Amino acid sequence: MAAPLRTLCCTALRHSSRCFTTTCGTQAGIKWRTENGLARSGTEYGPMTDLPDWSFAGKFTYGRPAPPLKGQLRRKQERETLARRVVNLSSEVDKGMEVWREKQEEAKRMQERNKSLLLKPKGNLLLKKNK
Repeated sequence: MAAPLRTLCCTALRHSSRCFTTTCGTQAGIKWRTENGLARSGTEYGPMTDLPDWSFAGKFTYGRPAPPLKGQLRRKQERETLARRVVNLSSEVDKGMEVWREKQEEAKRMQERNKSLLLKPKGNLLLKKNK
């Protein structure tokens, strides 16, 4: 009895004009979350992923946080490596800008030097130029 019903449903789905979609329902709020400065999903960063799930509730250890989980340590390491990379890249950009400025100044100095080496007017031409 179950097999004919299954084939009937499959053939009905194949011949129907409606689309059957199986997209994830959590993608519905991505636009709202990004517009409000939140992560695309609730599992990327924030208190739900960065803070411990529980804490000790004993007489002397009240409020002491739990040891970090593997995922929390991994995310922390990823953030640290990303921060280091950003700092390195920004210092490289600063060095590149400094080298570029120096090259521009050197080109300007060479242009001024070449201009100063040109022949200068003498005699009557010098007097006419000053007037």
